[in-house]
Amino acid sequence: MEAICTILNRPDPIIFLSGCSLNQGAFYPALRHVILLTALPALITARLATRTNNPFGKDPAELARALALQAEIEPLLRRSATHVIDTSASLAAVVSEVLRLSGLDQ
Repeated sequence: MEAICTILNRPDPIIFLSGCSLNQGAFYPALRHVILLTALPALITARLATRTNNPFGKDPAELARALALQAEIEPLLRRSATHVIDTSASLAAVVSEVLRLSGLDQ
C-alpha cells in the first residue's frame, strides 16, 4: 500500500492496478477511474479451459470457486466502478477503451 501511495502522490502519475483486495477502496479517491473488466461466466469458463500459459481453472473445483467469487464479488465491484468494460470484445477493443478512458489514446 505504501508503494502505491508514493506513486499516487507524484505529479500526474500514470498507474494501472489490477486485482482485488479488501482495502482497494482506500485508493479510489486518488484514482481518476476505476474500471471493471468483466465477462460472462460462460466466457470465463471457455477462456480458462483453453488457455495454455496457466493451469488455474482447469480443475472443476477451481473453476467453480472462480465463478462463485465472480457472482459474489462482481456486483460490489460494479457499484464502485466508474466504468465497466465487457471483455467479450476483442483484446484490441478492450485495450483501446482502457486507453481512451485514461487519456492515453492519442
